[in-house]
Amino acid sequence: MDNITEKEEIFHDDWANAINVDDVLVDEFFEACTAPENRIILRKLQEFNNKKILELGCGAGEASVYFAKKGADVVASDISGGMLNLAQKLASNHNVKIETKKFSTTNIDFPDNTFDIVYAANLLHHVDIKPTIAEVNRVLKKNGIFVSYDPVQYNPIINIYRKMANEVRTSNEHPILRQDVRLMKKTFSKVECYFTWFTTLLIFIKFYLIDRIHPNQERYWKKIIIEHKKLEPLYNKLDTIDKILIRLFPFLKWYCWNIVIIAVK
Repeated sequence: MDNITEKEEIFHDDWANAINVDDVLVDEFFEACTAPENRIILRKLQEFNNKKILELGCGAGEASVYFAKKGADVVASDISGGMLNLAQKLASNHNVKIETKKFSTTNIDFPDNTFDIVYAANLLHHVDIKPTIAEVNRVLKKNGIFVSYDPVQYNPIINIYRKMANEVRTSNEHPILRQDVRLMKKTFSKVECYFTWFTTLLIFIKFYLIDRIHPNQERYWKKIIIEHKKLEPLYNKLDTIDKILIRLFPFLKWYCWNIVIIAVK
């Protein structure tokens, strides 16, 4: 095991031990107004029943359990045994079954052409992207779909947030660059990109300046899901502004927080 992978495993095992499975939100992770990335993915994929899905870096298992609830045959994978145990408990809480497997994204433990969908949320910026993408492409069936979302490198507010949130993230993170998208376009037959959170990031500023919550006290990206109903009026107004600005000034998309990637083999 290389040093970076070992650090990631230890970090996520410790995090898993701090999570109460009864507090993990599943439906909200995909359907809340403040989950635009997964709402885009739902709109693009549409059908999950009887689909063979692999989730890379499953964390607490929200996505794997959601897909299982929609009728998919799901494998949840992670390098953290603690997170995999948590994902199994979450599946049991929701009366669904998932398979869990522990492996690195650069060595996916499945044969070629196994999955209809490979899903990765906030995963690529933790791993070696080039071999990971090659492995994803290998295990996807013909016309299979890879869906992911991750932070973009270029947003100044998020870059400040990362520096401040040094106790709740790992030091080897590398947000997505334009060159990473170019790599995917060389690997897959079709790649679509969508960008989320531009002026909507004022919500993060509100958390810090008005609510007085330091990023090390509470993960903002979790807080926006937990408080989605309260945040909905503000989020929807800012999201409308985002859509107008990005339509008028397309270069602004690379200064958003997250990029959603839909890639077809």
